[in-house]
Amino acid sequence: MITSISQSPLFPIANPKSIAFFGASNNFLAMGSSILSSIISDGFEGTIYPVHPREKTVLNLTAYADVKEIPKVADMAFIVLPTKIVAQALKACGEKGIRHAVIVSAGFNEVGGDGVERQKELQKIADEYNIRFTGPNCIGVVNSHVKLNATFLPSEGKQGFIGMASQSGSFITQMFSYLDNRFGQGFSTGFSLGNEANIDMVDCIEYLGACPNTKVIALYIESIRQGQKFIKIARKVSKNKPIVAFYAGGSETGKRACLSHTGSLAGPDRLYDGVFRQSGIVRARSIEELFDFCHAFGSSPRPKGNKLIIQTHSGGPGAAAADACERTNLELPMLSSETLEKLAPFIPHTGSVNNPVDLTYTKNPLDFFHDIPKVLLEEKGADGMLIYFLATAGMVHQALSAMGASQENIGTQIKDIVELQCKSIASLMETYGKPIIGFSFLTRDNPFVAGLQDKGVPVLPSPERAARAFSAMVEYMRLRDKIIQQED
Repeated sequence: MITSISQSPLFPIANPKSIAFFGASNNFLAMGSSILSSIISDGFEGTIYPVHPREKTVLNLTAYADVKEIPKVADMAFIVLPTKIVAQALKACGEKGIRHAVIVSAGFNEVGGDGVERQKELQKIADEYNIRFTGPNCIGVVNSHVKLNATFLPSEGKQGFIGMASQSGSFITQMFSYLDNRFGQGFSTGFSLGNEANIDMVDCIEYLGACPNTKVIALYIESIRQGQKFIKIARKVSKNKPIVAFYAGGSETGKRACLSHTGSLAGPDRLYDGVFRQSGIVRARSIEELFDFCHAFGSSPRPKGNKLIIQTHSGGPGAAAADACERTNLELPMLSSETLEKLAPFIPHTGSVNNPVDLTYTKNPLDFFHDIPKVLLEEKGADGMLIYFLATAGMVHQALSAMGASQENIGTQIKDIVELQCKSIASLMETYGKPIIGFSFLTRDNPFVAGLQDKGVPVLPSPERAARAFSAMVEYMRLRDKIIQQED
């Protein structure tokens, strides 16, 4: 187990100061050119040395006919070349002194036949020159905190707290817009592993476990190659940082797809359930759940138990949330007499103080964001809250207009009110150390949803997804505590 992130073989790959790039040209349609263009567009602040046998410049960068001609030893090599010359390029990097690489090129173990021998040749060269590399047959690497997007799809480069290791490159690149549109963030660091001929999932868990910018680790898994080592490292990391995994190879159809995708041999679904439990890993049953759970883990305090309160101003979503809680082994305790007494000044006669707490409306709409959740968080019998958010900027505009607010300044007033209310919810979660998970059918186009998420309050698109995310946090704490007790 590494004690410092700089000890990981992935450190120079995720934090390079210089890159030797093989496979880019002035043909903008080529895969290598697309990746190099992404690196440049994302604002990478290091030095890039394109290697091309004929071009003098590549994408306005000085190009070198041979890696030997590069004036310095680059921190890492990025290889997007035809399959038959990848080994030659890797050997040249070794002779130059480059000790880290990303091999995007495909046509190796995943295709069988001669591809298996070609992959063994890469491994032999890597052993000879002490090179560590990701791939082959991968997409690249992303580190939003150093402006590195070495993939073929552009990203806005938003900094985030989700660190991902994926045996499918698509679950790095295709999640750029997903994470941005739903949660307003990007990855902290993302690794596409491909065939794992050298660096594998265990190395990534170790790196992301030590990464200060990563609050939660997401794994997309088609197979685990080093079972005992995987469990050993994951157990150590999960004691301090949540790990959420989606396993794609449990069905017979999934096994066949994984074999053709990365050449990996998937195992029975129940076996992976056991591996994840031993490792302290929370299993997600869908890609949607994978990122819902990560969003909640990275934003919320950890619950001390499975009892929560639902706050809503609409009966239907509250009932749906209550039903989802029961289905996910969450409990809705009755409120204490002390809490009921504190709530009384804020609840209209049409409201319900059962759990869910259904307000229908509030005497002062702003109480919904501070005074009421404050009382509910003080309830000793509850470990956290789900809150249904319905407010929109239009509703605030309507209320201010009815009160005679100046139309000239109403936009600024709305902005200030949204900011204040979102800040209030976030500060309550921090003050009481209990998780609050919001749910809303509104999107980040709504300033309340965006404002809450940007201030660290997770908001998910439905009561069912919010309940499952809370349940996942409870499960993580159960698994974590069990590991700690076993090791004491």
